[in-house]
Amino acid sequence: MAVRSQPTARQERLGTELRKMREAAGLTAREAAERVGTTSAQMSHVEAGRAGVSEERLRRMATHYACLDDTLIDELVAMAAERDKGWWEEYRGTLAHGALDLAELEYRCRRLRTFQGVYIPGLLQVESYTRALMGYGIPQPSPRQLKALVAFRMRRREVLDGESPPAYEAVIHEAALRTLVADRDVARQQLGFILEQGEHPSITVRVVPFGVEGFGGAGTPVLYAHGSVPKLDTVHVDVPHGPIMLDAESQLARYRALLDKALTFSLSAEKSQDFIHTIMRQL
Repeated sequence: MAVRSQPTARQERLGTELRKMREAAGLTAREAAERVGTTSAQMSHVEAGRAGVSEERLRRMATHYACLDDTLIDELVAMAAERDKGWWEEYRGTLAHGALDLAELEYRCRRLRTFQGVYIPGLLQVESYTRALMGYGIPQPSPRQLKALVAFRMRRREVLDGESPPAYEAVIHEAALRTLVADRDVARQQLGFILEQGEHPSITVRVVPFGVEGFGGAGTPVLYAHGSVPKLDTVHVDVPHGPIMLDAESQLARYRALLDKALTFSLSAEKSQDFIHTIMRQL
């Protein structure tokens, strides 16, 4: 198979899971390659996501690695067989690869949990809020870039409107709700949209108020995407040098704990709706 010059995060994840499986079996890449009838170089490309792998070879790998998790194997086979080009591919060459990887992560997951302490979560943003937020960037995007960034984020939002949307749970700090990223009219529109989305059966919005005591986690924004099986969960974190995706179990466990902790400081969904209504009346 041809070697990819720029594998997607999902292609890299498939390779990572195969590498983890091999290492758990105590095999070197050379030993594994000999057992499945390929070369060390090809094995390296597969584990780095730079080359695809057939179902037959993947299942042979799993057998030699003594992996007994049939559900995980089936999901990896499904990942390896993916040939459909998602809508985000329209933006390849226009937007950063990390943005496209995030859109695919949201599209492929079964559940999303997020905490945001400063900004409204991306999937809950209205167009005018996104435009003001993106326009504040440094370096400032050109009008053409800004149009693409806004359109892309609005397209990402559609994942929550499909026939089988992922369950979505957002915990938002009051600071994000009160910050006037644009003007008061945009703020009212934004809060109204959050209230609207909160009525959706698959969407839960909860608020951490300023007045709650003991909460010190406002500076840790995170998106946790639950995969088709727990071993395929992924954490997406925005850091100053760009977004990163984490998949080590120790990292996943840490962020699950952080999200669970933020949840304990938040109001119930019903009280959060009332709280957002109050903020709207004060604008």
